[in-house]
Amino acid sequence: MGNAFPPLMPEGTILSQIAFENLPEWEHQDFKKAFAAFLVSCRSILNENDIVRPAKPFPSGLYSLCKYALVSVPANSTDDIRQFFESRFTAYAILPKNGAGFLTAYYEPEIEGSPYKTSEFCIPLLGRPKGLVSIELKSTDGLNLVSARQVDGIFKPFPDRAAIEDGALDNEELELVWLKSRVELFMMHVQGSGQIRFADKTLKRFTYAGRNGHPYTSIGKVIVAEGHMSLETMTLASLKEWLHANPKEAKRIMGLNRSYIFFASADHIPANLGPIGGSGVSLTPHYSIAIDRHIWPYGLPFFIETTLPNLNGGLRPVAHIMIGQDTGSAILGAARADYFMGSGTEAGNLAGLVRHNMNMTVLWPNS
Repeated sequence: MGNAFPPLMPEGTILSQIAFENLPEWEHQDFKKAFAAFLVSCRSILNENDIVRPAKPFPSGLYSLCKYALVSVPANSTDDIRQFFESRFTAYAILPKNGAGFLTAYYEPEIEGSPYKTSEFCIPLLGRPKGLVSIELKSTDGLNLVSARQVDGIFKPFPDRAAIEDGALDNEELELVWLKSRVELFMMHVQGSGQIRFADKTLKRFTYAGRNGHPYTSIGKVIVAEGHMSLETMTLASLKEWLHANPKEAKRIMGLNRSYIFFASADHIPANLGPIGGSGVSLTPHYSIAIDRHIWPYGLPFFIETTLPNLNGGLRPVAHIMIGQDTGSAILGAARADYFMGSGTEAGNLAGLVRHNMNMTVLWPNS
């Protein structure tokens, strides 16, 4: 169990206590929806379910708050839920050295696929290789940081993306389903989960099951740096269009992201629930965020203040509670978050537009 006080911040970032009434639109929160997402994490925390990607230990106060929330707080009472957050947590504004937090967004893609390899569907979605383990480096946070495979008693690094795509794992029978495009596969890797739609219109969900341990590189930054697109014109749709139109360059640039994700079937997750995040629970659209697991434990409520795009090109103010239920290789920093938009094309179109500054506040459990 962790300390009752918030963790130490990276150099240059400070925490500043703030009254709940000073959080924008605090009194207008949809407390019921935020509380429902919080309870999803609480059930997992108390049941000690498996966590997909290890994070900071839970603070001791979170266990007792979860027990109290599940038993004593009426889930249909806005007043009781608001009182719960205000009396059982302390709000700390996260103030990074550059003056603002940064928010991106992600989604669960829906991609055409086939259960069998064909001339059209020939790109494999790979399952977790046998022997994949996480080696713990010497670190003050004790996190599992490197993936490797044990061979004859020796830990050997996994091949990177380019090597895997060139066939390094072809003889291991890891193929789960087959996709049309390496670009769509890459996007599913970036998002960490996805649903595959077969010719008979059935959907099959796949979720994160491990990674090869190599570093993540943003190909969007590479494409902008090389002058292929400008940051202002880049959206998820325009990025995918450029990659499809330039297959040779796309293969080279995608290969620069050496990180490679492995998946597992997630048929046990009901269709009305979101995909599984790094904390091992189903994500809730607009109420789940990915956080830096090296700094924050899962299950904490955060308060996000920013603007988000509409599909018509406008912006809308957003100020509400979200729960840290996921993580990602590119989500680094105390005031850095990834906003889960939901599943499907529309959610993807919105997620691809989000690169916004934000104010981020953590709700830390009282001891």
